[in-house]
Amino acid sequence: MGKILLLTRERNSRRWHAALVERLEAAGHEISISKLAEAGTGRHALDRALAVERHFFNVSLAQLAAPMAPKSSDKHDLVIDLTGTAGAQDKPVLSLEIFGSGNVIDGISRAAAARQSAEFVARLDGVAVGRARPAISNGLQVSRILDELLVGAISLTVQVANRFLDGTLKPAVERPADRAPCGGFLRAYLSFAAAALFARLGRKRAVHWQVAYRMIDGPGVAETGRLDGEAYSILADDGERFYADPFVFEHDGRHYLFVEELPYNTGKGVISVSVLDDNDRFSLPQVVLEEPHHLSYPQIFAENGEIYMIPESGAAREVVLYRAARFPDRWERQAVLIEGRNLNDMTLLRSEGAYWLFGTEKIGNGNPSDTMVVYRAPALEGPWVPHPMNPIVIDEAGARPGGAFIRRDGRIFLPVQDCSRIYGGGLGLMELMRLDETAVVFGSVVPIEGGPAWVRSGTHTLNREGRLEVVDSCG
Repeated sequence: MGKILLLTRERNSRRWHAALVERLEAAGHEISISKLAEAGTGRHALDRALAVERHFFNVSLAQLAAPMAPKSSDKHDLVIDLTGTAGAQDKPVLSLEIFGSGNVIDGISRAAAARQSAEFVARLDGVAVGRARPAISNGLQVSRILDELLVGAISLTVQVANRFLDGTLKPAVERPADRAPCGGFLRAYLSFAAAALFARLGRKRAVHWQVAYRMIDGPGVAETGRLDGEAYSILADDGERFYADPFVFEHDGRHYLFVEELPYNTGKGVISVSVLDDNDRFSLPQVVLEEPHHLSYPQIFAENGEIYMIPESGAAREVVLYRAARFPDRWERQAVLIEGRNLNDMTLLRSEGAYWLFGTEKIGNGNPSDTMVVYRAPALEGPWVPHPMNPIVIDEAGARPGGAFIRRDGRIFLPVQDCSRIYGGGLGLMELMRLDETAVVFGSVVPIEGGPAWVRSGTHTLNREGRLEVVDSCG
């Protein structure tokens, strides 16, 4: 670990500065703080909106805070400039850029008011060394979007600092900066507030997810990259619940479909299963696993003669391995693999004699779908340790898994969710190029295109077992 000097302003400190210090110290770094003279005394227009929203919502990371107390240190290895104006220093300087500017508050306020994400670029002495494009919720308040953007910015800063200090940091590809939304913040915010009020008044019920399946021979979506070919059949529901996150498993010559079932009257997910009949149809799923907390993403697999499941249980801040005491309807907790972290859609891969879990981590008020983390273990039950390169990527369109890994022609692909428009808005495939104890490298996301086989908008999950292929959609 290393020694880091943080440069801030004498006034206009914000809550996200303290959150960054906390994350850096949790990573083992020693932090000192120095304050630069204030260039101006005026407050940002954003602060007026946050002053209103704080009466109705949680306090935002973007809000003004008491100045952090200076901390002195004789030596440091890296300077992090939170002012955007510090200039050259005696050690390498890490700074953040958004819309081509070092004014982070102005950038995030314009992005939030326009209800769009924005790319942060981390620069080391002016050279791009990292990028992050956080996902944002389709929320009804600016403060929530600001937090999601700022948590992404913090994660990027921690990621780059870690890699610089351990000697693994590499330059990033230079590309043109995003174009900033037009207009001032307050004008855009009034439009945002009006749209949010209209959406709240017009909201009637939750989005209705659907699962679809088909029996096919030959290439499927993973090979063609399109939803074409044989039409899918919809997994029927009774209108009082939806099904999502389909996984399939073949056992004793029969196909089983495991799904998240979410009854509208409880709003809490459980795991259910249906069996394919002789006419290639699935009946109404039956509940097989329920906990006091939400469950989803019922990843199921066989290992050493046993059948296991690792569902998502991020709400309980744990990743749990379940074993089938009686397949398919009786499941027992076998082991807690990871605890104390809000991890989402952790997807198993066996490679090079080790076990790996890939998923996303929700950090504080950040988005649960944009920050990929990887864990490794020598055996299925652990011990599981985080990869030293975590977070691997911060990307709204290429971080959260959307199905089991796919092996094809000696290559490995991961379905990933595209949350750039909306959660459940799309799916892509990303090739795993390198995986070992020192690096995790993926290729670019190749989006899955729509087609006549499944006409609903957006695809969220893709899985296949033998001839049975399943997808789901929220649109």
